[in-house]
Amino acid sequence: MAVKALPLPSHRHGSRILSTRQLHVSPRKQTDGVFKELTEMRVRTPWIEALRKKQEEGIDPTKKSSMPATPSDRDLTPKKMSDSFHRVVIPLAQDPWLLDNYLNASGHIRYVFEWKRSTIFMDLDALSGVIAYKHTGESVTTVTAAVDRITINHPLQELCDLELSGQVTFATGRSSMEISIQVAKAPEEGAAVQKEDVLMTCAFTMVSLDPNTKKPVAICPVKVETEEERRLFALGEKNYNIKKTRAKTGLRKQTPNDEESDLIHAMWLRQLEYHDPNNPLRKPPNTHYMSHTTLSSSQIMQPQYRNRHNFMIFGGYLLKTTFELAFCTAAAFSHSRPTFLSLDPSTFENPVPVGGVLYQKATVAYTEPASTEKSSSSEDNRGGKFTRVQIRIDSKVRDIEHGSTKPTGQFNYTFFVEKDIEVVPQTYEEFMIWVDARRRAERVRGSIDGAKGMGEEDGMDEGGGEEGRKDDGRGLRITE
Repeated sequence: MAVKALPLPSHRHGSRILSTRQLHVSPRKQTDGVFKELTEMRVRTPWIEALRKKQEEGIDPTKKSSMPATPSDRDLTPKKMSDSFHRVVIPLAQDPWLLDNYLNASGHIRYVFEWKRSTIFMDLDALSGVIAYKHTGESVTTVTAAVDRITINHPLQELCDLELSGQVTFATGRSSMEISIQVAKAPEEGAAVQKEDVLMTCAFTMVSLDPNTKKPVAICPVKVETEEERRLFALGEKNYNIKKTRAKTGLRKQTPNDEESDLIHAMWLRQLEYHDPNNPLRKPPNTHYMSHTTLSSSQIMQPQYRNRHNFMIFGGYLLKTTFELAFCTAAAFSHSRPTFLSLDPSTFENPVPVGGVLYQKATVAYTEPASTEKSSSSEDNRGGKFTRVQIRIDSKVRDIEHGSTKPTGQFNYTFFVEKDIEVVPQTYEEFMIWVDARRRAERVRGSIDGAKGMGEEDGMDEGGGEEGRKDDGRGLRITE
């Protein structure tokens, strides 16, 4: 890239002439961390113009109004899945400046490159917004309600361009829709993506609201035409019903079951023994109390991370910040470098306004032993035991002017660490966090085991057999 030398004017000081300095400049790279093409679709109005319009009209678009803005005669004709399909290729292998946003430093010599997975998360949420608006149109406000799961299918082994693609795969005409997305190694022009080239799959639940009343509004249902579309729609319907059932059986609705109660009682008795002076049993050095594992962060929400409606933060930024905090928490807990395995079902509760202060608290919620089988790679000759570590992030936002605080969501990440380590709860609240995380881990394990036995029955979310096996964290990889 050519650089331009800018000579500074010479200055005479007495009889001396001060030397001229040469400054070198490069073109500015303006980005909020999201791929430019997706940012342009998400942010359409400069912040200063949106702010001036708000001041001139005297209307706060973040507040609810009694007057609906969504037309009552909107066309709600069913749409094809393909109508919402969108594909973006991120040219990482071609643009070293763009690559700066996706590479991370490595402390392990076997890592050649590492993707900043938090940047990919922002891209995924931005893409889900593009897909949602292709389905709903611009007359509604569409927000991220939940991330049902982000799973690593095959870790990248080389630096390459990435293809992000997805579509609406489930919508019945109510306010919500499920969007399925995959990240893959970009194929040659005209070629299809191969299964072994799929890096990541995920599903987002989006909800459409009236821009003024902030109440849910109906959207177009999805029209299925092929067997593959019927399979995807059935999978989305299954996920929808599962979420409804879990909402009724959660710990806020029901007490722990008999097995969970027995486990809680056994852990409580074991901790009593740790403090009994007449009992030689003491807490093992690899066992840590949950209260000692927390990390917290706070930050003011800046306008460059706003959504297309200008005054709220877009969900991808929350995924970025929660992932980075979760990664740091897993690293501090295990004193090792964590390997990301999945973002487990996570929810967005209340929107985060621009200018608000976001508070996030990360806790090691659950640990379970992982397979001790060593990788077949000679470059990954590691011994010892391995542990899956589940990190829970609770976030809330505070409105500085009024001092009010609202929960903004709960996010659950699972990492793999090369350490035999355990977390134990002490208080009743911590026991409930542990039980909730244990249930989540069992559901994920069950779905993966089921997919291995049934092949491709569950589609994009779960692979089957040797080729479709989910990443267990022990293979050679360039992803963090």
